Amino acid sequence: MCERPILADELHQAVGPPGEEKWMPVCGLSRLISQTIVCARVTNVDFILVWNEGRAVACERICPHEQADLSLGHLSGGRLFCPRHAASFDLRNGQISYGWPSRPLRMYPVRIEDDQVWIDAGAIKSLAV
Repeated sequence: MCERPILADELHQAVGPPGEEKWMPVCGLSRLISQTIVCARVTNVDFILVWNEGRAVACERICPHEQADLSLGHLSGGRLFCPRHAASFDLRNGQISYGWPSRPLRMYPVRIEDDQVWIDAGAIKSLAV
């Protein structure tokens, strides 16, 4: 379960040349590794950071199928399982498990730099519509 979400836009300004990607530090890498799932908000969009199979992943927080809070789900085999139903999402591409009528999970670009997990705030804003 997530603690209070990290409100990254209140803590940091996005960086990058005008008109290009706007990367923002969201969470310390050690925190993500120890908690596995961390809730955050950037540009008024809620998402989760997930430590999965040795890499950081960012995706929307709400299940596109039944609107459950995915931060309450569990991880297994590179998949994030919804806490409300048996469907799961592939954390490489967001695809829902076979047979479920839902769009894929929105995935957001992340990178790790200086022991921080950074997110592309511009991508979150444009993909979250």
